[in-house]
Amino acid sequence: MKTQLVKLPFRSWWAVTGLFFILAGSGGLAQVTTTAPPQPGRESPQSAIQPPAGLPSPDAIERAVKNAYDSAKGENSGKNADYIPALAQVPSDLFGVAVVTVDGRVYKAGDVDHTFSIQSCSKIFTLCHVMQESGDKVILDKIGVEPTGDKFNSIKAIEQGAGNADNPLVNAGAIATVSLIKASNADERWEKLLNTYNRFAGEKLKLLEDVYKSEAESNFRNRGIANVLFNSKHLYAEPMECTDVYTKQCSVGVTAKQLAVMGATLANNGVNPMTKEKCIDAKYVPKVLAVMLTCGFYDESGTWTWGSGLPAKTGVGGGIVAVAPGKMAIVGFSPRLNEAGNSVRGAKAILSIDQELGLNLLAGREAPKRLGMK
Repeated sequence: MKTQLVKLPFRSWWAVTGLFFILAGSGGLAQVTTTAPPQPGRESPQSAIQPPAGLPSPDAIERAVKNAYDSAKGENSGKNADYIPALAQVPSDLFGVAVVTVDGRVYKAGDVDHTFSIQSCSKIFTLCHVMQESGDKVILDKIGVEPTGDKFNSIKAIEQGAGNADNPLVNAGAIATVSLIKASNADERWEKLLNTYNRFAGEKLKLLEDVYKSEAESNFRNRGIANVLFNSKHLYAEPMECTDVYTKQCSVGVTAKQLAVMGATLANNGVNPMTKEKCIDAKYVPKVLAVMLTCGFYDESGTWTWGSGLPAKTGVGGGIVAVAPGKMAIVGFSPRLNEAGNSVRGAKAILSIDQELGLNLLAGREAPKRLGMK
C-alpha cells in the first residue's frame, strides 16, 4: 500500500486543518491530525495569532508526532496493571499520542479519543488546587518535595522518615494533599477537586464508575497508608474520607487530548490555552514542574530525567503527560506498563518527540546537536 498525503485548504489562522498520513504496517493504519487554535476571544486576540517565540513550526511538530507514533506502535512489551481489576480489562493494544501547544494547536495520532482513567496523573492537578487555595508553603511544610526512591505505594518510606509523605506524587503524598483541600465534608472536597480538573481540561470530565468501584473494593493498601499518616499526625482530615476522594480522583476519565490540554495549561503559565482561563497562578507553576521533574516517574524518575529533561507524570491507567514550559504538553497513552508502572509505548513516544524537537530543558540551546540530531 502506498503512502497517501491529503491536504485540506488552510483559509486562516483560526481555520481547522487536517493532515492525514495513511501508512501500511504491522500496527495497521496510522493517522496524524492537526487542529489549528480556536478563534481567540476579545480580550487577548494576539495570543492565538502570534505563535510564541521558540515554538517549533506546525510542520515540525506534525512530523514529530507521526514519527513518534510510528516508532512506538510496534512496541509490545509490558502489561496492563492488574492490581486494579478494571484496568486489567482495558484493551492492551490501545495507543495514542497527543500534543497541545501553548497557542492552542492540537496534534493527534492513534487512539486519542479513547477515555481512560487518569490515575496518578491526577496528582499534579490536586497539587495545583491546594497550592492555589492555600499557597505553596503548606506543601513544603506538611508534605515535602523529596523523592522517596521507593515504590509509589510504599509504606516503608513513611515510617523511615519523620512520618510525613515526602512528596505529593507518591500515593501517601497524594492522599495527604487531598486532606489539605479546604472542605467540610467528602462531597465538598470531591466537588472542588473535579471542578479544578474541569478547568484544566477546558471540558467537563466524568468519574468512571466501573474503575472507581473496582479501586474502592481493592484499595486496602491506600487505606493503610492513610491510617499510618493519620497516626503520625501527617494527614489533615479523616483517613477514609481522604482515601475515598483520592480513589475518585484517580478514577476520572480523560482522553489523551484532554490530558494534553491539562498539561499545556501548565506549559502556558497556568492559563488554559483553549479557554484562556487562569487555572493556577504563574508563580506556582515552576514548583509544580520541579516536583514532576524529580518525582513524576515513580522510582524511575532519575532515569526519566536523565533521558528526557522534561517534567512528566505517569499513571497506571497508561497515560503520561510531559510538559515543555512555554511550548507544549505531550501525552502518550498505552495500557502496557513496565515494572515501575510506566507506559512503555507512551514513554517511548514522548522521548521521540522530545529528541526530535530538542525540548530537553537541561540541554540548552544546542539541544538537537547534543542529542545526536542532524
